[in-house]
Amino acid sequence: MLRLLNIELHKLKYNKSAKAISIVYFSLILFISLIVSIEFNFGGVKFRVADQGIFNFPFIWHFNSWVAAWLKIFFAVVIVSIVANEYSYRTLKQNLIDGLSKKEFLTSKFLTVLLFSAVSTIFLFVVSMILGLIFSDYKEIGIIFSDMQYILAYFLKLVCFFSFCMFLGIWVKRSAFALGFLGLWQVVEGIIAMIFQWIRVKTDVNLFETVYNFLPLNAMSDLLVEPFTRFGAVQSAANQLGESFDKDYDLSPLNVVIVLCWTALFIYWSYAILKKRDL
Repeated sequence: MLRLLNIELHKLKYNKSAKAISIVYFSLILFISLIVSIEFNFGGVKFRVADQGIFNFPFIWHFNSWVAAWLKIFFAVVIVSIVANEYSYRTLKQNLIDGLSKKEFLTSKFLTVLLFSAVSTIFLFVVSMILGLIFSDYKEIGIIFSDMQYILAYFLKLVCFFSFCMFLGIWVKRSAFALGFLGLWQVVEGIIAMIFQWIRVKTDVNLFETVYNFLPLNAMSDLLVEPFTRFGAVQSAANQLGESFDKDYDLSPLNVVIVLCWTALFIYWSYAILKKRDL
């Protein structure tokens, strides 16, 4: 395992675009944290987003995980490019000639997926912990380490999404086309959602829970439900208007199983393509 991972790290060492994108990814997480931590002055009224409770433990784990998950597209570009470059520069064929099996090649790529996901998760954990210790009103140990399920959800979401990107890179063999297909699939799932919504209005048949929730991108999205309606100020405003939010913000075991199944399928399909393809 370490040998295969070292091979990938050696390739990444000389990949300038991967380095640049990775730096941008981590910088954006820090930049977002910096912006909400700055105190603004509007007409003599001082305001800082961090003082509104978004960095309170344990809410910070949910909020930061959801926000950081939107930035995963940067690492997606890296994953797709390092896979597609194997075809463009014919390094895959050379690796196979040098004795690397197709199974080992795929394993090395998935280890990279796990590495990126783990590093990103650890980075998010550290940043969130620091911000929480600085701005949170609640700093008891039991509160700090509650709701850690969202960090796990973030990790699972990255692993599944990057596995999807790896599969597209192997299947399409070109970075631009693979990323284009990723965007197209997002549109497809959006169209399916609109069709299901129309069916629900016309027939009262709800296909979201029985079909739509099992689609890959939506399943990943469901791991981390938006946190804003959970925010105390939003719920208070809704109560004053006679509204309420009936949402389950917890990590659903069913969603975890669905995402793990999709991850396994992406890995299996990637290997099936490599096994059959004449390289």
